[in-house]
Amino acid sequence: MSEENIIRARRLKDGTLVEVLPDGSTRPFPPDQTDWAAFDALTEDEINAAALADPDNPPLTPERQARLKRVPQVKWMRRALGLTQEAFSARFKIPLGTLRDWEQGKVEPDQAARAYLTVIARDPEAVRKALNPPEEPRP
Repeated sequence: MSEENIIRARRLKDGTLVEVLPDGSTRPFPPDQTDWAAFDALTEDEINAAALADPDNPPLTPERQARLKRVPQVKWMRRALGLTQEAFSARFKIPLGTLRDWEQGKVEPDQAARAYLTVIARDPEAVRKALNPPEEPRP
């Protein structure tokens, strides 16, 4: 996506949404020109027909759903364990930058990482013990 297609916006303290111009100044967005009365008058069938005709968002069929990857939600797992990013990273030996990228959606975990995250989600204590075994007493 080119810079010319990007609109930067900011919400002011009063809740108003404004466009941020390249020089840093702001201007209000133009008034909403949506015909809400016409929108509200649409029947359920008309709404469904419009949704089905949208080429950018085809319906989720069982076939499309089967092709989707199930990716563990790393941020929710980490929060459920009550760990900071740093602590989760250290406990499970995941580079901090990688963890941040996963949480921010910049990168998806590969197949091996997804499997590892699934194991962590199912039994985090077993993973912690496996990665940090007790030291054997020396004779």
